[in-house]
Amino acid sequence: MPEVSFREALAVWWRIGLLSFGGPAGQIALMHRILVDEKRWVDESRFLHALNYCMMLPGPEAQQLATYIGWLLHGVKGGLVAGILFILPGAVLILGLSLLYVLLGDVSLVQGLFFGLKAAVLAVVVQALLRISQKALKNRLAWLLAIAGFIALFAFNLPFPLVVLGAGLIGYLVARFSKTDSTAEPIVADVVVRPGTKTAALVCTLLWFATMLTLLMLLGGEQVFSQIALFFSKMAVVTFGGAYAVLGYVAQQGVEHYGWLQPGEMLDGLGLAETTPGPLILVTQFVGFLAAFREYGIWGGVLGALLTTWVTFLPCFVWIFAGAPYVEKLRSNLALSAALAAITAAVVGVIANLALWFAVNVLFAERIVLQGFGLQLQLPELSSLNPAMLAITLLACLLLFVFKRGLFVVLGSCALLGIGWQLLVG
Repeated sequence: MPEVSFREALAVWWRIGLLSFGGPAGQIALMHRILVDEKRWVDESRFLHALNYCMMLPGPEAQQLATYIGWLLHGVKGGLVAGILFILPGAVLILGLSLLYVLLGDVSLVQGLFFGLKAAVLAVVVQALLRISQKALKNRLAWLLAIAGFIALFAFNLPFPLVVLGAGLIGYLVARFSKTDSTAEPIVADVVVRPGTKTAALVCTLLWFATMLTLLMLLGGEQVFSQIALFFSKMAVVTFGGAYAVLGYVAQQGVEHYGWLQPGEMLDGLGLAETTPGPLILVTQFVGFLAAFREYGIWGGVLGALLTTWVTFLPCFVWIFAGAPYVEKLRSNLALSAALAAITAAVVGVIANLALWFAVNVLFAERIVLQGFGLQLQLPELSSLNPAMLAITLLACLLLFVFKRGLFVVLGSCALLGIGWQLLVG
């Protein structure tokens, strides 16, 4: 790997953090363009190997990819700086927008703003699905794994970890027992030994557990801050596939179990996250803000947002510092690399499932749940279609796919139309 000064890398990580709009697909494309094509700090094979590992992890794959490459370049301090700067701009903006949401959310203009943003978000999710599909689905097996992952989640509601492990196992076995070209040169794992990596993983783990234990001992398990710490810590461990995959889980628990949000507010939060840089999983900060705000007001909401961000992202550093050194050593193992690639393909099915979930919940006011014979399907009640939402969504798709407009143009146009519609009917 080339020698890169820490000062130069710091400037680049600030640049990536400020420009990382558009969800994981856009963020990964941005890092690829800057780090692989422009700077040539990592090559294509190493970038994709790191991406496959990060796609297998719970949490935001783009932020973890930045942490991984930062660690490759400058060890623990590089990983910390890259990961934190990827989060920081968006976290500050989401906190400010959350304050505006609770202070002005009952005003017609703000209601219209979020009405339009929901339509734009749906189009952006579809675009992300198509972009990631082009990167991940390179052969027939990858397509089959993606389709199987979608069916497993949409039709049978199987746990995501089971889908991921199954895909990884299939990819490993296919590569392990298929005929390969024995003359192919193995990849040389030339990673430099980074001192302090194991210690950093241990420190992050201790800080994570200390946060939960301290809150439980001081406040008890039923207090909102304890609930936030425990819930989002659990989410950080059991939810895979990034923000698109985690959204349904957080929405269900936040609305139905804890009563932190109203059904439509989760989509409002994702609309906020779509308008800001950084990982889309920052939508959890919005959830934590609302949960604590409804108990303790503005300052409680601020503390809830900060606590949510802390317990959501701290484990991400654990996964990278604990696993990246071993993943680098396994670059020469073709079977394990194939397993990681298979997991990436299955994640495409997860995003497809979420895209459909979005379409049903955004475009239709009522849903029908069908159960039986192991199936669990959520289908739209066709008579509850919202024509205005459909029209704005179609416009967002036209701007993205036909006229190739940027994210700001799409979000701004839809927001203005949403405001106009609210003024017209309200």
